[in-house]
Amino acid sequence: MYPDKTNGRRSRAGEERGSASLELTGAIPIVLLAVLVAAQIAVAGHAFWSAGLAARAGARAVLTGRPPRSAAEHALPGPLRGDLRVSQENGVRVGVRIPQLIPGFPVAHVYGLSSLGES
Repeated sequence: MYPDKTNGRRSRAGEERGSASLELTGAIPIVLLAVLVAAQIAVAGHAFWSAGLAARAGARAVLTGRPPRSAAEHALPGPLRGDLRVSQENGVRVGVRIPQLIPGFPVAHVYGLSSLGES
């Protein structure tokens, strides 16, 4: 056949064959977890922003003599309406549950507060 040009030594490339795919397989769960955590933080920020907008809508409703709950509920996106908490002390306070993307995280709520004039 062909003469062995390595003089009986194994080539380094042959010893490390498959190590890159093994390292990639080990890194994939860590990358996926980081993406899920980043997405959960983004969802929490959206819920916080939406709670503030709903509180403002509720405060406007109070100024016009309507109940704040229905105005706050209509200002929220559908997925955030489930566990809505509305109170009317020192303005309108609206709380929404943060949707969970990662199973096992504790249930958390974020709140927005708005006061427009005398309430």
